[in-house]
This record gives sequence, C-alpha cells and structure tokens, in this order.
Amino acid sequence: MTATGTEWADTLEPARAELLRAAHEAADALLAEAAEDARRILASGSTRAAAILERARRHGRSDGAAFAAGEVVRARRRAYALELEARKAVYEDLRRRVIDGVLHAPTDHAALRARLEARARDLLGPGASVTAVADGGVVAKAPGRRVDLTLTSLAERALERAGPEAETLWAP
Repeated sequence: MTATGTEWADTLEPARAELLRAAHEAADALLAEAAEDARRILASGSTRAAAILERARRHGRSDGAAFAAGEVVRARRRAYALELEARKAVYEDLRRRVIDGVLHAPTDHAALRARLEARARDLLGPGASVTAVADGGVVAKAPGRRVDLTLTSLAERALERAGPEAETLWAP
C-alpha cells in the first residue's frame, strides 16, 4: 500500500519541526551577536565614510564645489559597498552557524534518516537508490532525477525561505 503525500508530510513533520526549531534557536542565539557585529561593522563603515566625507569637504573648499560633489558621491558609494560587505559577512556567518546548529542538534539520527529515506522514495518512487551521507541526511537518485535531503541542504532551504526577513536579525 502506498502512502499519500499528506501521510508522508505527517511522517516528516517531526523532523521538519525539529530542523526548524533548531534553526530558529540558532538564529535567536545569534541575534544579539549578529546585531552587535552588524552595529560595530556599520559604525566602522560610518566612521570611515565620515572621514572620507570630511576629507572631501576640505578638498572641496580648496578645489571647488564640483570636486567636493564627486568625492561625496564616491564616499557614499564606498560606504554603501562597505555596508553591503558587512551584511554579506553577517549573513554568511549566520548561514554557517545555522547549518552547524542543525548538524549538531541532538536528534535520533536513525529515525531521522529513516524518515528522510521514506520521503526520498515517496518523491522518486520505491526503486530509487538512496544513499546516507555523512551529515545525517540522504541523497536519492532515480533515472533522470535526484533529490538532496542532506541536513545541510535542508537547513539552507529553511534559511532561504526566511528570505529578506533573515536580515531583520541584524538590521539596525
């Protein structure tokens, strides 16, 4: 007898809930640290931008308004580039920590692997070749199709689904 998609979803719900809980817990734990890192990085960028802007103002007074306007534009672009670099660094750190948290979360790995194998066979059919991987997840293959249910890919997908909301963790 073949299980329905709803039955498989119900079977995988505890694993999904545990992965989401672990990801949320890791994100919550990193919130204060990420916010402080972001504040420090943005403050440094603002300080550097202010120094560049002041230098531009001194040059502008001596060399003319046109030169100063160009320096202000370049300073703003550089400050924005620094802010984007800081945001990327904080996001990559969050991503790495979420994945580490999921990979090291206390869980019944045998039961989780069994649920992931069952989900893979549900997606690709009973003849799918399912291989356990080092991180505790599985990769399944069927002719012309492949399913990646590794814990790393599941954590990354959960973080991607957070989308722009993830940035609220460190935004000022």
